[in-house]
Amino acid sequence: MSQNETIFSKIIRREINAQIVHETENVLAFRDINPQASTHVLIIPKKPIVNLNDASSEDREILGELLLAAAEVAKIEGVAQDGYRVVINNGERAGQSVFHLHLHILGGRAFEWPPG
Repeated sequence: MSQNETIFSKIIRREINAQIVHETENVLAFRDINPQASTHVLIIPKKPIVNLNDASSEDREILGELLLAAAEVAKIEGVAQDGYRVVINNGERAGQSVFHLHLHILGGRAFEWPPG
């Protein structure tokens, strides 16, 4: 696999099945295969961006679209009213295991602060 080739790029190309929740021209949202809450959806840009550190000013629009998709997914999943958490693990030490920028949308249970 190339540097930008990840399991997420295979999901984008439909080489690996995923339970897709929401999709636009630039963004794909699908259920996490190892959910940490009753609602756990990942939202990814279709453009291969490793993490926030690799995003540039030209990615401003897609970064905004990711956050708007988070709100839409929360509505679709029925957690918008009760509250949900949006998480970005940026880098290995922060818990990022797939090096393609992604947001975790978690809901359906109470969360503690600080998170970990």
